[in-house]
Amino acid sequence: MYRGLAIVFGFYFLEELLSKVLGLMIPGSVLGMILLTIALFSEVIRVEWCEKEAEFFVRHMSILFVPPGAGVILYLDLIKSELLPIAAALFISFFATLLITAKTVEVLR
Repeated sequence: MYRGLAIVFGFYFLEELLSKVLGLMIPGSVLGMILLTIALFSEVIRVEWCEKEAEFFVRHMSILFVPPGAGVILYLDLIKSELLPIAAALFISFFATLLITAKTVEVLR
């Protein structure tokens, strides 16, 4: 258990450090997932070492969304004033994702 947690939190620390030091445009969490994926595929880290801890985090993921959800309430006035641009961005990104996914599946088939 300790090894799995050390791996997960070690990559979290590494991602935050790299993101801050290098000033990358990639969010730290995305960079950490990429680094962990590379480490798993290159077999530097075995899946068995962190599988149980990853399943625990996925199983309790809903708890991790509570603080950001509560933070949205602080900016409710700003969201109301910018509702049209936010809604437009959501609809455009939704349909763009849908179209790109459909075309990708079509090409791969």
